[in-house]
Amino acid sequence: MIVKKIPAGVYEANCFILVDEDTKEAAVIDPGGDAEDLMEAVEKVGAKVKYILLTHGHMDHTGAVLQLEERYKVPIYINKKDYDLMKNGEYIYGNIGKIDKFLNEGDIFKIGNIEIKCFCTPGHTPGGVCFLAENLVLTGDTLFAGSIGRTDLAGGDFDTIISSIKNKLMILPDEITVLPGHGPQSSIGRERIHNPFL
Repeated sequence: MIVKKIPAGVYEANCFILVDEDTKEAAVIDPGGDAEDLMEAVEKVGAKVKYILLTHGHMDHTGAVLQLEERYKVPIYINKKDYDLMKNGEYIYGNIGKIDKFLNEGDIFKIGNIEIKCFCTPGHTPGGVCFLAENLVLTGDTLFAGSIGRTDLAGGDFDTIISSIKNKLMILPDEITVLPGHGPQSSIGRERIHNPFL
């Protein structure tokens, strides 16, 4: 699997492009801004975008969705709880237009021979999710290297995010690489030992 990380937008949210090496099918996760740069990265690896997947609805993770959807004509997936907040005009939530595909616990997306599994991890937002692909977990703003996502924004809840991390992420093997929504990568094992919130 080819993994491209592009810190995008003013908040440098990590956008990840996952590409199956054989078929070049790809998923774009959290395109937060700098749409031209993201599309250039897709073209450089010769990827064929199949899905746009969103870990949550904040604008720094959704800022380039409309441009990518217009270019690639692919479905956009987000959890319904975050989409409802976006529709209701919560100021920190982005605008991604009309969605008719919602993420649910256990959903599996295939790019070539690679399976990307969705699991719900509310706390940073009510509809936050993470994605597991081979030996990687893409955690959005749920878990960072040495920290966790903010819970003081609309829809956030500290007890809920801690429960999500402990019950969904910390049950994964130590060697799983953590690809967070901001900052450097980590591993489940490293966070289990060194993350002060856990």
